[in-house]
Amino acid sequence: MSVQAARWAVADGWVLTSRALAHWARKPGEVAVGLLFPVMVVLMMGYLFGGQMDVPGGGGGYRAFIVPGMFALTMTFGVETTFAAIASDASKGVTDRFRSMPMASSAVVVGRATADMLHSVVALAVMAACGVLIGWRIHDGAGKALAGLGLLLLLRFSLVWLGVYLGLVAKGPESVAAVQVLVWPIGFLSSALVAPSTMPGWLGAIAEWNPMSATVTACRELFGEPAAGGSWAAQHSLLMAVVWPLAIAAVFLPLSVRRYRALGR
Repeated sequence: MSVQAARWAVADGWVLTSRALAHWARKPGEVAVGLLFPVMVVLMMGYLFGGQMDVPGGGGGYRAFIVPGMFALTMTFGVETTFAAIASDASKGVTDRFRSMPMASSAVVVGRATADMLHSVVALAVMAACGVLIGWRIHDGAGKALAGLGLLLLLRFSLVWLGVYLGLVAKGPESVAAVQVLVWPIGFLSSALVAPSTMPGWLGAIAEWNPMSATVTACRELFGEPAAGGSWAAQHSLLMAVVWPLAIAAVFLPLSVRRYRALGR
């Protein structure tokens, strides 16, 4: 790709990113609900059930324990947003219209991915503010905290491409229920809200090898919060928090590109 072609691709991608941001600006209520939902989950889990939860290693209590988990769950639930947007454009013919225009073929998926990553940064900021208000603190310095936030965004980046691929193969945005059936069990069958050591042995092993658990455990370590687990995956969570997202992106990014190029054939 020439320098000029790369510049056009970046410009076209930003136009599509701006389109997504404009849609959100016209629907602030919908965006606010999406941002506040994980806050509601944190408050519900922390204050309604927190008194009955044992936190491995003590630390700052259950509310501080679940905040990093909700960071990761917020990134994971973003798959539904990506999926719904891609599937809606494809079902309405918008994607086909973009493909017929003189624009970079990568702009549609890159624009969507960029917009969703920007949304994820805002979602993390909202969750961090909520966490501070309920007692969550960073104990090991800003450098490690930024590294933890970077791991969360890396997880979201990989899941963006999962959402793009599912949106391109789906029959329409109404299939979001099927995505929820996939995403929610994977999200909750992890160390996000409950320590795997408290689960039955076989279930705890599955939870500890969940890609999301690697990010959650790594973030707890980087934030200085309690992190417990006996499996190899838990003991090497920082490594796995990088390997898992890269592996997911390595699978679904090329699949998304191939599927996008095959549309209409």
